[in-house]
Amino acid sequence: MRSELNAAFGDPDVVEAYQYRPPYPPAVFDVLDELITDQPRHVLDIGAGDGGLARPLAERVDRVDAVDVSAAMLAAGARLPGGDQPNLRWILGSAETAELAGPYALVTAGASLHWMDWKQLLPRLATVATEHAFVAIVEHGVEAAPWQDSVREVIIRHSRSRDFDPNFSLPDELSALGLLELSGSATSPEMPFRQSVASYVEQFHSTASLARLWMPEDESAAFDRAIEQAVGPYATDGMLEMTVVATITWGRPAAAA
Repeated sequence: MRSELNAAFGDPDVVEAYQYRPPYPPAVFDVLDELITDQPRHVLDIGAGDGGLARPLAERVDRVDAVDVSAAMLAAGARLPGGDQPNLRWILGSAETAELAGPYALVTAGASLHWMDWKQLLPRLATVATEHAFVAIVEHGVEAAPWQDSVREVIIRHSRSRDFDPNFSLPDELSALGLLELSGSATSPEMPFRQSVASYVEQFHSTASLARLWMPEDESAAFDRAIEQAVGPYATDGMLEMTVVATITWGRPAAAA
C-alpha cells in the first residue's frame, strides 16, 4: 500500500500543491548543521521532494545529494530558489536502490522515510555513512491549532492510508525494529505562519494519501468544504494565523546482520 500511494508524488497536481506546505523553521537547519562532525560535509537527503531541506542545507555544507523517485518533484525543486546551486545534485531514483556517492556525514529525511522499505534502506544507509554520521528525521507541521481535532476527523474519513494513525512515531518504530539506534532529539521554537484558507486546504492534496487523483471529483469537493468549515471560524479576511514547529530526531542506522 505504501508503494502504491508513493506513486502520487509523480502526479502534476500533487507537485503543484506542494508549494502550500508550511516551510521548515530556520532552527531546523542550525540543528542539522551541528549534527555534522565528519569531513567532507556531504549530506544525503532521501525523499527530497522539491528540496525543502536540501536547498537550504546546500548553503551550509560541501555537497547535498537529493534523491527522490519523482522526476516532477526534482524538476520543481531545481526551479525553486537555491535549486541550481552547483553543490546540490538532484538524483532520480529510490533511496533503496539509487546510485549514491558517499560517504555521507549526515542523512536527512523530511516526511519521506515512512514511504520507504525500512528493512532494506537503513542497513544500506549504514554502508554509505561516515563513522559518526546520523540519520536525522525531520517532522514539522502546524502546532496545536484550535481546529486540529475537527480537521483530523476529516482526514481520517478521506485518507487512502488504511493504517493512518496520528499518534504514530516513526523514530520509535525504527528503534523498536532495531533499525535505528536513537541518539537525541530537538524541537524548534515556534515559527509564526500565515496562510490563506484556500492554500491551507490545498496543501492536504500534496500528501500521498489525500491526493486528488485518488478522489472522485465529488469527494474532493466534499473534503475541501469540510476543511473550510472546520477552519473558517478561525480565519480573518480569509487568512489563518498559525505556528509551525519541527522535531528533529537522530540516530545511527543499524548495519545488516
